[in-house]
Amino acid sequence: MDATESTGPERALPTQRTPAAGDAAFTSSIAALYDEHLGPMIFEPYAVDLAERVAALAPEAVLEIAAGTGVATRAIARRLPPGAALLATDLNPAMLARAEEVGASRPVRWQQADAARLPFGDGTFDVAACQFGAMFFPDKPRAFAEARRVLRPGGAFLFSVWGPLEENEFTEVVVTALARLFPVDPPRFMSRTPHGYFDRAAIAGDLTVAGFTAAPRFERVALRSRAPSAQVTALALCQGTPLRGEIEARPGADLAEVTAACAAALSARFGKGRIEGGMAAQVVTVEA
Repeated sequence: MDATESTGPERALPTQRTPAAGDAAFTSSIAALYDEHLGPMIFEPYAVDLAERVAALAPEAVLEIAAGTGVATRAIARRLPPGAALLATDLNPAMLARAEEVGASRPVRWQQADAARLPFGDGTFDVAACQFGAMFFPDKPRAFAEARRVLRPGGAFLFSVWGPLEENEFTEVVVTALARLFPVDPPRFMSRTPHGYFDRAAIAGDLTVAGFTAAPRFERVALRSRAPSAQVTALALCQGTPLRGEIEARPGADLAEVTAACAAALSARFGKGRIEGGMAAQVVTVEA
């Protein structure tokens, strides 16, 4: 792992790099597509990796922040010892409802909670984990400060963020296709939010502002993304994420036609039948 030392004076917690209002808009229909298709395609491989890291710390109490539809929750539940408590939170009711409906292999406490205002006491958890949720936090230092607050001294905060768009091939092809379809005003959700928070200096700086004094550890994790077809991949990305709202907001756009055009672009790049592409993320670990 590479270590990045963050420096600089303590500052008041700012509001910064606010995602667009629709970037966290996951309706019940989007949540189902997200879980059914994006889960196996891109989230489950990283969930296994994160679960192994969490379990290696032998925690007794784990908090998951921004659990979404529970992909990482289920992986963590499989790896924790029987006596460990797991509490999974998310701000979005539709995502959390889907997670609770699918369930896990062991009892999990599901609770709606804002990452910037966690309703838990100081020093409650040994580990706080967050898979691909930090990019959506409107105020990242404040959310990080909350994670630090609820951790016991010496506890660990682990979170993953996507790498640059060009390192995530399925998404890059879809974004490029959308830019051709909407040259004047292309949808920018993917580059703005999911793939917009990977700079190590910026992340380390936000953690310092949040009150973490230990140097965060960064590890780039490159894995393979697999999908049953280009059509399923296009459906997942165009209709199972807030990208859908951006497409539908374009004058004259037909969601089905746009999805088909993206599927054609994916098929041209990766072939017919089952497809496979590269993806990359960073896992950040910092001690409280």
